[in-house]
This record gives sequence, C-alpha cells and structure tokens, in this order.
Amino acid sequence: MSRFEEQRQWGNLTRNLKRGVLALKENAVVQDGRVYDQNGVDKSHLAELSVKTTPAQREALQAVDELSTHELENGHFVFAFFESCKTMAERYPAFTQPDLARLMFIGTYTGYQTGRLQHDNGKVIDKRALETLIGISRNRFAEFYRKLIDADIVQEQGGEIHINPSVFFRGPLKESGYKLSEYSHTRMFRKTVRDLYAIYKGRKTAQLAIIYAVLPFLNFRTNVVCFNPQDSDDDLRAMNLDHLAALLGYKDTDKLRRALEGIVIDGEPVFWLPHNAKDRRQKRIVVNPRVVFAGPAESLGAVKVLFS
Repeated sequence: MSRFEEQRQWGNLTRNLKRGVLALKENAVVQDGRVYDQNGVDKSHLAELSVKTTPAQREALQAVDELSTHELENGHFVFAFFESCKTMAERYPAFTQPDLARLMFIGTYTGYQTGRLQHDNGKVIDKRALETLIGISRNRFAEFYRKLIDADIVQEQGGEIHINPSVFFRGPLKESGYKLSEYSHTRMFRKTVRDLYAIYKGRKTAQLAIIYAVLPFLNFRTNVVCFNPQDSDDDLRAMNLDHLAALLGYKDTDKLRRALEGIVIDGEPVFWLPHNAKDRRQKRIVVNPRVVFAGPAESLGAVKVLFS
C-alpha cells in the first residue's frame, strides 16, 4: 500500500477507531500470523503484517527476482566449466568449430545432479537418440562421438551417456562429486542455446562455436571479453576484435566480425561490438546474457539493457 493510500484511509477513520489503532500499535501481540490486542481480542481486520526493508535490501531482492525470471525465460541453466584464459582449442585440440558448437548443444541436456544425458521429461538420450538429436550424418556422428569418448567428456554406462561434471553440470556444485576448484564456470542457458542450434545448423554451426570459445575470457559481471576476466572491474583489460581474431585463429578480422554480427536470437544480437572509446578503429566484444551469464543479480540489468 502506498503512503498516500495509508494517509487517506487514516483520515477516514473515526476518532475512536484512531485511538484503538494507536493502542493496538503499542500493545499488539502477533501469534500464528494473527494480530491480537492486549485483551487477546483478534484485531487482524485493523492491521496487517509487512516486512520492513531498507531501500538497499529492496533493490537486492528485486535484482534476485529479476535473475530468477531471466533464468526461467531462457530455459534455466547448466553450469559450463572451463579453464580461465585457456582456449577451448587448447583444451580440446581434436575438436573442430562445429564439434565445439555440438558439444555446447548437448551440454544443455545434462540431467539434474545425475549428469546423464536426457530430455527435459526425463527420457534418456542413448547413443542412437543423440545422433538424431544432433542431426548430422552417421559417419560424422561416429567421428564426433569418438572424440567425446577420447577427451573423457562422456562415458557410457548401461546404455546411458553421462557427461563429465568438469565440462557440464546441473545442480548444487557440492553434489558433483568432482573437485572443481581448478575450473571457472558460468551459467549457460539451455533454451537459448537450443534455439540457436536449431537456427544455425549445417554450414552455420561453426558460428556458434564462438560463443563457447569466448567463455574462458568472459568477465562475469559485465559479459565483456577480456584478457584478465577474473580481475576487479577497475583493472579489466578489454580485448579488441583483432586480438580475439588472433586468439581464435581467424586470419581475417572482418570475417570474425561478420560471424559475430550474424548470430541473432529473437531479433537480438548475441554479440555486441561497441567501438573502443579511445580508438574507434577497434571494437570491444560483449556477450548477450540470454546465452551465458555468471555475474550477480545486481549486474544483470546493466548488461541486458545493452541488447534491448
């Protein structure tokens, strides 16, 4: 209720009611959610309970609620693990760009706490079902699946496929059963990644690999690609497009720019490339938090507004 509404209602009370309310305010007893006067008479019709919070507390609660809404709108998340500032090409040298995009896609089907690949309704995804889900030829799938096994990303157990918790995990991290302290992680939103995979199939699949490839260089609070993503905001050194192109093995920076700008979800860019304020010939790289976001709730709104 607004302060104006409270004052209006107070002005409409009779003198006796006002005295009664003031007395109740001084001597009220709360029991099981009901408000009683000093004589034990239920006066809940004259009063209601409310939680008093400071402006800072209200802002924090609102931010947490916005993060929960964000997670729900984008299909909840799976934790994606990586080694900070170590490229995915170094971690998985046998994987092509389309392989990395497919890996990111199948990670969204990681079962809650079990690590088993499964659909959202709990139906298990076995090897044959995984081939159908990915949507590539039998020979390409056989090659890709062999790479998953060789890199210890997946294991088969009784016809089920389980994904390594140091790659993807859903659930409380302490329940993973792995020592994950050497890895960094981010929230990767399942619906968004699946929708992107459905859009960018075939020859375009390699574009999606860029999302997965930049994770080790992404600052959690800002979603800006940086050389030192884990340092404080004041010390961050944002990475220019030229540097990212060299890091990802692109000989042509303009080709990388076109690839980044070409990835769109529901009319929103997945990558925003603002100019460097000190050198307009250079571009920064910011990732849409609808895809990945690991920052605190209070930072989400500031990043989202860049893509709205």
